[in-house]
Amino acid sequence: MKTSRAWWLPLALFATSACCAQVVSPIEIKDPALRALQQQYMEDLKRAGEDILANHFEYPFYFSRKLDIDEQQQKSGNQASIRFDHYNGKTVLAITGNYYAAYPTDKFNEVQRVRSTFQNVVLPILQGIVPRFQSNQAVQGYAVEVSHHILGKVMGVSMERAENLMVFLPPSAAVKLLAAKDETSRQAALLAGNAFLNAAPVTIWLSGEGPHLAGNASSPDAGGDQELSRTQASAEIVQESGETPQPQSAPLAFPKAIKPPAESAPPPRDTSPEALASVQTSSQAVIDRMVKELDSEAHFVPYAPPKFVAFRQGIYLEVSVNTALPESASGSRYKLAALAFDEHIARLVRPSLQYFKGDQNFDGIAFSTTVHLTGKTVAANSSGEAIEFFFPFATLRCYESYDCTGQKLIDSGAVLINGERVALDLQIAEGGPGH
Repeated sequence: MKTSRAWWLPLALFATSACCAQVVSPIEIKDPALRALQQQYMEDLKRAGEDILANHFEYPFYFSRKLDIDEQQQKSGNQASIRFDHYNGKTVLAITGNYYAAYPTDKFNEVQRVRSTFQNVVLPILQGIVPRFQSNQAVQGYAVEVSHHILGKVMGVSMERAENLMVFLPPSAAVKLLAAKDETSRQAALLAGNAFLNAAPVTIWLSGEGPHLAGNASSPDAGGDQELSRTQASAEIVQESGETPQPQSAPLAFPKAIKPPAESAPPPRDTSPEALASVQTSSQAVIDRMVKELDSEAHFVPYAPPKFVAFRQGIYLEVSVNTALPESASGSRYKLAALAFDEHIARLVRPSLQYFKGDQNFDGIAFSTTVHLTGKTVAANSSGEAIEFFFPFATLRCYESYDCTGQKLIDSGAVLINGERVALDLQIAEGGPGH
């Protein structure tokens, strides 16, 4: 018995020191308020570290004070990263780490890499730390930053680069994410936060390619030149900005190349004319009731009744309306689009969703409007801007529950002005000078 205990005791001590080594010592934190929180909740942080370490990560993962460092250097380096920190003026629980896996760019596009690292690393971290702090009023969010690698070719030469994924979730969204029973609820919770890949905003989609990334993300068969070049450029931007400095280091010595998932991707949505007609028939009674009850608020176009259309591998209910803006709203097409959203379209989202509760056999709603300025002549009105807003249900639900802003709703969908896809920043468009 004594011999067995002699073997067991060092292992137990090692496990205890390992979990404690993941938590930043309060003395290392310069901010007095953050240092006090670190000291006050040290035991909870240690227990959270234990819960996270209990996960089996598919590839080696280490907590770290630095991102993108050699694995051998990481093993002997500082692995304390669980700490209280500041993010956008909020007090957050922050965790950084290195995930020693590499994604071949001919097998994984950006959407798939972000999803994989989130599900395999970020989510287990949140599961380990959120339950212990979800009732703590001092915590205003959770920020997790993880580095992984991608493998590809640049001008025919095999190259390896790091990508840094940062995920921020406010407390309510983190709790909803972990408590959600279905993918729609989990997706809505994610959309209430922010994610960045090498400092560039991204959206984490739990399945498929995502409504606004399907046409932009590199195809798995397209090769890695564009992916690696953009990653390198993004890393340089981060270095120069000073906002989230990353250490300069050599490529990882021992990357573990990830194999594509064995299971096949879900079949794409059937967008054939027959499928559109079927959805139209099954939903027509609800649509008719919506048009009748919301017409005074929506200003539906009489000669263009709502219909289902195929858009970017999905099916959307296209609702045609007229938007009247005061003559003082005159300006660029971006300003008109922003005002049309704020003054009209946004006010239709919640009333419209009342008619489409639960899961639907289509992907979202497209609000198509023609903007007219009051006080202008009929001839001038005839050249009004035609603006289309395509919004997926996941973000519509998030907006409906006040967990997403109007800007988040726009960013997750697609905006077309006179048939051309545009990027629309509400604050910039409405605040900029008219021209």
